[in-house]
Amino acid sequence: MNGTAWVSIFRPFWPPTASLRICGSRLVNGGVMDSERSKIEAAVRACYASWSDSYHRDYYGPDAPYPPVHRDLLRRLLLDCGVKSLLDAGCGSASFLREMSDTGLDLYGFDITPEMVAEGRRVFAGLGQAPQHLWEGSVLDPAAFADPAGIMTGRFDAAVCAGVFPHIPETDDALVIRHLHAAVRPGGLVLVEARNALFALFTLNRYTAVFFSEQLIRPQALSATASETERAALEHALSRLRERFRMDLPQLRRGKQNEPGYDEVLSRTHNPFIMRSLFEENGFSDVRVLFYHYHCLPPMLENEFPDLFRRSSLAMEDPNDWRGHFMASAFIVAGVRT
Repeated sequence: MNGTAWVSIFRPFWPPTASLRICGSRLVNGGVMDSERSKIEAAVRACYASWSDSYHRDYYGPDAPYPPVHRDLLRRLLLDCGVKSLLDAGCGSASFLREMSDTGLDLYGFDITPEMVAEGRRVFAGLGQAPQHLWEGSVLDPAAFADPAGIMTGRFDAAVCAGVFPHIPETDDALVIRHLHAAVRPGGLVLVEARNALFALFTLNRYTAVFFSEQLIRPQALSATASETERAALEHALSRLRERFRMDLPQLRRGKQNEPGYDEVLSRTHNPFIMRSLFEENGFSDVRVLFYHYHCLPPMLENEFPDLFRRSSLAMEDPNDWRGHFMASAFIVAGVRT
């Protein structure tokens, strides 16, 4: 943490594919190379392996840095639609599924990290749920979306995918959305959680500088048409711009021991406008973007008045508030399979 617990929910934006497009290697489904996929997934597994026994407590427990408002939002969306069966793609230690154990739904899930799946099965057994309804798999693999018994394959009423898209290469976003589409029946509901890239415009820290540079200004394009004198002036102007932001915040989250930390593996944010378009382009209707985890002020100011900051931010929680595009650090895309 960087002195403000709130920032922990916001995942950093790093250009996700620049180092992955290497000539001469095989690409998969138009995305990144299969070898690079394997490296990314191995790093993610290593990151989460030591987190299996504490993840639910860290994000759902009474001492979580922010109340799990996404749980309540997801739960309401699912129950309001009257679903009977649910697949959690990237279920971790069944963190969300265990929160749904009182609903009577048929609960299923898979995760890429064996330690997470083992913990989820242990929890399921204690709740009277079927441990065999949890299995190992990657969202990049279409076979992972089939339950081991083959009973529910392509027939789930709903599918949830939370905390997963930050770790997916940009070129595979549409692929995973198509996998989710195929996992549910026609008319089924799909809910995908993502970290809000536009929130960087509100944080006024390192994220803002990166977003400005990579997504908005694009200095290389400006420099390409500039004279030598203009390029020098441009670099000076960009340096002055960076001085406006807290480049020391937030601190990188590293692993507990030798494993990579969250900020040391692929950890992307997503543009809600682009995510909505991806849903609409891949067979979904009634697509909505719902925002959560609001911040009444930039997170760096929380320590000035933590109680007021928390109360005021919680009071802002409204998934349909337009300010969520900038003041909420996360969102859920909801769509119905056509």
